[in-house]
Amino acid sequence: NRPQYTNTVLYRLSSGANIHEAIGKLTAIFNRYNPAYPYSWHFADESYAAKFSLETLVGRLAALFAALAIFISCLGLFGLVTYMADRRRKEIGIRKVLGASVPQVWALLSKDFVWMTTISALVAAPVAYYFLRSWLQQYEYRITINPLVFVLAGGAAISVTILTVSFRSISAALANPVKSIQTE
Repeated sequence: NRPQYTNTVLYRLSSGANIHEAIGKLTAIFNRYNPAYPYSWHFADESYAAKFSLETLVGRLAALFAALAIFISCLGLFGLVTYMADRRRKEIGIRKVLGASVPQVWALLSKDFVWMTTISALVAAPVAYYFLRSWLQQYEYRITINPLVFVLAGGAAISVTILTVSFRSISAALANPVKSIQTE
């Protein structure tokens, strides 16, 4: 009852069938009953793969550029923490002489970066939700976006920030305070 499908026949081969042999037999049958039109065939999974090949390519490119952006931002963050630790070297030395522990110095150096990352994640989540939702509306079969995705992404961003900042701030906290105050 659908005119757009009058030239299409769908059939399923059994899992143990020889595909080349079955296609040869089907070609002979179609050519015998309808010799005016050539028999052409394709697999449904290949059609679906071709239909979504652009989305697959976009996904791979997005993952590649996201990884590159994360790496570059970690390098920038590391440079910023290094600069901040060098600028506050004497302050860190004085705090250590007065009894500050390594976790206290680490918290002193990493607190601002964690807050900035948290605020940026809170700002980026609604914007990403809006664009993802509008992008998903173009598909016939849609999925809903789980808010847990944004919580996990924000948590991952904060974790990467903490790992990047921790490397340099812990090394600054473990430095000898005598060398940092010595120049005064």
